[in-house]
Amino acid sequence: MPATIVTRFAPSPTGRLHLGHAHSALLGWRAARAAGGRFLLRLEDIDPARCRPEYAAGIVQDLAWLGLDWDGPVRVQSEHLPEYRAALNRLEGMGLLYPCFCTRADIAREVAAIGHAPHGPDGLLYPGTCRRLSAAERAERLARGEAYALRLDMGAALRRAPTPLSFLELGEGRIRCDPARFGDVVLARKDTPASYHLCVTHDDALQGVTLVTRAEDLRPATDLHRLLQALLRWPAPRYRHHRLLLGPDGRRLSKRDKAPTLAALREAGRSPAEVRAMARWPDA
Repeated sequence: MPATIVTRFAPSPTGRLHLGHAHSALLGWRAARAAGGRFLLRLEDIDPARCRPEYAAGIVQDLAWLGLDWDGPVRVQSEHLPEYRAALNRLEGMGLLYPCFCTRADIAREVAAIGHAPHGPDGLLYPGTCRRLSAAERAERLARGEAYALRLDMGAALRRAPTPLSFLELGEGRIRCDPARFGDVVLARKDTPASYHLCVTHDDALQGVTLVTRAEDLRPATDLHRLLQALLRWPAPRYRHHRLLLGPDGRRLSKRDKAPTLAALREAGRSPAEVRAMARWPDA
């Protein structure tokens, strides 16, 4: 492990933090503080339809109440859109992006016509319809002002990237990557100027993150992140994907299932020490 550890907690402000978030934040904070390193807080608020300022403020409040501190200012992704656009421009300059005009309904019809529905880590794989458009067709549709997303041409990206790709998982060693299973992934949409995959890899490189601590459900995404790092010549951090914190019913804690929030636990009279224990810290 490098002499200086820089890790981060990077939630999306789409709701209040719950015990699963506390577990992840505490693991990253402890790893940094135990090594005399740096712990960063980043708010991944690229999705304007779901992210709210009150949730962002709540994240800061909850972490401070838990007893966590962080180094430097909080990075708020929505304040840095030109930086992500510059990264997209670099990929576009390599000939690795193409505009996709398909709606979700278009994709569903195309997949139905194929007769099977291949899936990747992010869901239904895109069949490549717009990748096959001619330059003239693309230009015509762009001139008409049709809405589009920017997709990564996975085949072209893999031909350009050094192979084989791998990442270092603490406790397990080097893991081989298979980014092809994501297919032609979306890296930007009209309503979301840059995807999670692009923003997280950009910011980890920019902020000098050397150890990514995050939940094991994000482990498959590491394959794609390593590809983007290789294409854009960003450094590869080490990774530690921790187990998910489960509720009494054996299901993972999530905002969608209305897991008890830290704010609710605080209002119910729980102390920070009790909540840290409930988050199974320092047990990892």
